[in-house]
Amino acid sequence: MNNENSVDPNRNVDEDDLYTFLNLSRDATPEQIQHAYRYFSRIYHPDKHVDPARKKEAEVLFQKIKHAYEILIDDVQRAIYDNYGLKSLEEMKLEDQWAVVQRTKTPQEIREEYERIVREQKQRELYIKTQPRGLVKVRVNATDLFDNYPYDVENDVEMYDNKILGRWGNIEVSGMSFYQYIETPLTTRNIMSLSGELSTTNGTGSGVLSLSIRRLLSNRGHIAFTVDVGNGPVYSLNGSKTFAKYYFCNYGVGLHLNPDGIEGNLNSSVGLKLDDHLTGLLVFNGERGLSSLSTILQYRTEKLSLSFGVQLGIVDTNLNLNYSRSFIDDSLWLRFSARFGTLGARLSYGAQKQVTDHSTIGATVTVGVPHGVSLSLKLTVAEQTYLLPIQMCEDIMPAPVFYSSILPVIGWIALKKFIVDPMLRSQAEKDKEKQCRLRKKQMEQKQKEAEAAVNLMRAQFERIRLEEESRRGLVIVEAKYGRIVSSGDNRTSDGLDQSEVIDVTVPIQCLVKDSKLILHEPSKSQLPGFYDPCVGEDKQLWVQYLFHNNTHEVTVKDSETLRIPKTCNYIPGKSCDLLTWNLGYPCN
Repeated sequence: MNNENSVDPNRNVDEDDLYTFLNLSRDATPEQIQHAYRYFSRIYHPDKHVDPARKKEAEVLFQKIKHAYEILIDDVQRAIYDNYGLKSLEEMKLEDQWAVVQRTKTPQEIREEYERIVREQKQRELYIKTQPRGLVKVRVNATDLFDNYPYDVENDVEMYDNKILGRWGNIEVSGMSFYQYIETPLTTRNIMSLSGELSTTNGTGSGVLSLSIRRLLSNRGHIAFTVDVGNGPVYSLNGSKTFAKYYFCNYGVGLHLNPDGIEGNLNSSVGLKLDDHLTGLLVFNGERGLSSLSTILQYRTEKLSLSFGVQLGIVDTNLNLNYSRSFIDDSLWLRFSARFGTLGARLSYGAQKQVTDHSTIGATVTVGVPHGVSLSLKLTVAEQTYLLPIQMCEDIMPAPVFYSSILPVIGWIALKKFIVDPMLRSQAEKDKEKQCRLRKKQMEQKQKEAEAAVNLMRAQFERIRLEEESRRGLVIVEAKYGRIVSSGDNRTSDGLDQSEVIDVTVPIQCLVKDSKLILHEPSKSQLPGFYDPCVGEDKQLWVQYLFHNNTHEVTVKDSETLRIPKTCNYIPGKSCDLLTWNLGYPCN
């Protein structure tokens, strides 16, 4: 019934977990849901309590139990809750479209939240409409670091005395380029885009301004007309078309007007999808009297990309191979490429690392003939890209290859240690403080509900404990929940940070049935009698229990399933009889 892959990413993580509140797994059957409802109803039903204060507390908790049961027992409501959360379910019931108001927020917080959502919505709409993209490229010539000639040929004297300082002084910026692109929809089918590029190389500059109108013919194709101004007007027409499920093509025709006459160019490609991951391409390019025909095979999955191509051309005929693979939760990509042809050969290798949700950093080393050795650094922030290609040497030498390979690694380690990690820690601390402020009132209410639940469990706790003692079954000696710290070789109650832990002995004992206890994976802070004592921190559950009068201890993470008793939790040499324990003496 539950589809874990379809859970809404915007689901509110602070809302109640109905499964955990009833101590159920997410794939619980209707029979298990009914059993849990009957069990907790016996504890929290108002008619079970005589004291007016306890009766009032029981009414609140019983209504929560009843509300959870009514949602989970209904197939439609349960499906909506599983995929979109409790808040979305309630909004669907009430048909309330203003999703900002929450019971735990003050009017001022509601206004601030509403204004923030409006600002973010406007920014998203502007971004969707314009699709801005940019590129800043700075080319650096550092060949004098490894292959310098520090002499004046005419006078046969040294050009500088300090060779080391002289080498560094000869590093120069050989070129720069800036590119920016935006687009805006004119109608539902017509889109206008505007792009511009300014570049300079060795003191010579140029610029190009492009205006394009793209029309969507259908969901299977489009056609675009582009005018470039800067190096003589260029008029081009291009488009794409998908003919069937597995066939598609791209095409383009252009005319370049310059003082020497009119030049034309033609490019087209035809693709065939061979299976879900493999695609074949046939590409033709013809421009300024030069032409080439390429055959390419591309294999792509979520973690792997591989392509192999053969190009036949009037000037350049080559073979090329590209390989990339992801590691470490897809945040790190390693890349390798090779190209061999009539104009030379080159090998490239590099890596790209995702630093934050919207930024990546990468480095690529290229070694080739006649290319030499170069290092390219790349930083991408949102849709803005910064490139720093550095020409290390015009010939292939071991030193520039070594330094080009090792310097990015050292630079990344230093960057991560002194900039990225402190920045992420600072952001995490700010997020934690913000969560604590936002959740303070909510946590106070949760704490009161937990204390009320524990008071209502006392009678059930005594009954279950006496039953387990009589059968030498599962008796909870002590249970703590929160930030559990070590004390010696074991985690014990003496080693707990009391400011960030709570005693959950009573609610844990009340969940024991037939000398067994099972707590499921979601956060245990949602269980009756629990609350979160340290918001934003990693939490654990520590339990010391008796089984057959033998002492056992176990510690599990907040998200782990707990199943006891287990023989692996037994503590050799430490035993306890019930009389000693009931008198309050520690176990030996």
